[in-house]
Amino acid sequence: MFWLLFQGSLAGFVGGLLLVALSNLYGLKRLRASPTLERSPRVSILVPARNEEANIAPCVRSLLAQSYPSFEVLVLDDDSSDRTWQVLTELAAGAERLRVFRGQAPPAGWLGKHWACHQLSQAADGELLLFTDADTRHHPHALRDAVAALLGQGADLLTAIPRQEVGTWGERLIVPLFPWSIFCFLPLMLAHRWRWPAFSASVGQFMLFRRAAYDRIGGHASVRQAVIDDIALGRRIKAHGLRWRLLDAGGRVRCRMYHGFQEACEGFGKNLFPAFDGNIPLFTFVWLWLLFVFLEPLVVLASCAIGFPILPNLCALAAVAVGLSLLLWGLTHWQFRFPLYLALFYPATVILGVVIAARSMALTLGGKTTWRGRTLAKRP
Repeated sequence: MFWLLFQGSLAGFVGGLLLVALSNLYGLKRLRASPTLERSPRVSILVPARNEEANIAPCVRSLLAQSYPSFEVLVLDDDSSDRTWQVLTELAAGAERLRVFRGQAPPAGWLGKHWACHQLSQAADGELLLFTDADTRHHPHALRDAVAALLGQGADLLTAIPRQEVGTWGERLIVPLFPWSIFCFLPLMLAHRWRWPAFSASVGQFMLFRRAAYDRIGGHASVRQAVIDDIALGRRIKAHGLRWRLLDAGGRVRCRMYHGFQEACEGFGKNLFPAFDGNIPLFTFVWLWLLFVFLEPLVVLASCAIGFPILPNLCALAAVAVGLSLLLWGLTHWQFRFPLYLALFYPATVILGVVIAARSMALTLGGKTTWRGRTLAKRP
């Protein structure tokens, strides 16, 4: 009886995640064509760039091509060792809206990207601030539609999930974890109403602030040592009683975060443990639980298939859990425009997630986490 109840609880847990995902089909609005704006507040688009020689030109060109009437683009070269600065100066020579800067070395107590964003914010003159990454590409109407959404929803921070492009099998198996974790664990119809700071998720690839709200929460200076600055800024918005909104920008912004398996492991490894604020018991429990939830039913079904003596009802419950898992991962892949066949590989995605999570905790606690040539903080 115990095993039947336990197997049923696993199926019930996956079913609960599926209900959250189904609710987010409605709760996670898409960034799409907007009505005509009654006013067009000036926007400063801010791009920190460190060793982005291959990315920066197409990113900046897509930003300069925006249909929005009032904006500037500011790009800061964050101590690059490649040709990023040369590319930027060539772009700036023929672009009136573009201003480029060479960043100063970060002061003690600052992480590099956060200091770069702070410098950009100090140079900006917009009523709205859009922070975006150098590996993003923007549809010509992306800014117009984002401003319309922010004003229409009365948001102080509008953040959005771009379409995540994947080019290798390592990326295909790892990158979907990022939108999946938001889509299946954060019921947005509640998160948009509740003021609990932890009940939020923000995406540094696209964060549109009202300047007054950004200044009120202390900007990047207030999260200068937080490894995951986007999450920390979103939580501060909520903590100050301000309005946070999350959208799906897959039709307006795209991004290839990582190129290859190794880079994806390093990128996720930088973020996974700090996302739990250094809570070792909770972090360990969550990842082991996910490993058990998504792999144990497969083991039970395999045992049934080879004739191992197992209660028939146990096999049936395991089959239900596997079916619900396929629906859950398939729904997420459909929402975020990943190839649907990748849902069949969800066990590999979960296993890789657990391995990267363990590595993330070990490196963070040992003070050995690095990103783009810089050592990050020992504890989040």
